[in-house]
Amino acid sequence: MGGRVHEPVEDRHVGQRHLDRLIMLSDGVFAIAITLSAIEIKPESSAGLSLWQAWSKPLLLYFLSFLLIGVIWANHRRIVAHLRDIDAVGTAINMVLLSLVALMPVVIRFSFEDTSQQEAFAIYAVAIAATFTCMLAFWVYAAFIAKLAPDLDHATAREWLVQMILAPLVMLAAVLYEAKARNGALAITLAGVLLLIASRWFIRRHKDGAISDEGGADPRD
Repeated sequence: MGGRVHEPVEDRHVGQRHLDRLIMLSDGVFAIAITLSAIEIKPESSAGLSLWQAWSKPLLLYFLSFLLIGVIWANHRRIVAHLRDIDAVGTAINMVLLSLVALMPVVIRFSFEDTSQQEAFAIYAVAIAATFTCMLAFWVYAAFIAKLAPDLDHATAREWLVQMILAPLVMLAAVLYEAKARNGALAITLAGVLLLIASRWFIRRHKDGAISDEGGADPRD
């Protein structure tokens, strides 16, 4: 039974173990963040409130937090599912991302408990933008710099890149709109729309080119 100890550990095995540990830690942080959201469900204690009035806002905050964390987790899962390996830089970026995810329940509660404060929405939007920007940095490094997802075609990698860019742009536009900077919000919104259109055009062109290559291939090959 101990004979396997004498078998060498290859680099790909080490890389896979590092990636597995990173995924386990990440899923644990996501689970804890959702659990903290559930723990914070407490009815409002003001006198004269109906059952719905006492529970509606806490439940709304919980489901909003759950939805947001779930969206971030789904994007994170999609990224790590295509990685062959993970290195120190990728691990560091992922740790920063997880630290922001863990703060999501606190940020959402602070932002929506006192909506009279003008900076409340700005804090919420900045936190969301920072989280998706960190995920964007993780994907840019893993897919385009470190080449840790070599099996994914470039068109799909770029499509995901555009999707991750759009989320911070939307949040930034919302903050500018809330701050009465309508021109800035409009400019960022237009930039996001143009980016999305350009991405769709590039993907369609790439697919048409692939179909043409298949159709023009010599059937005797």
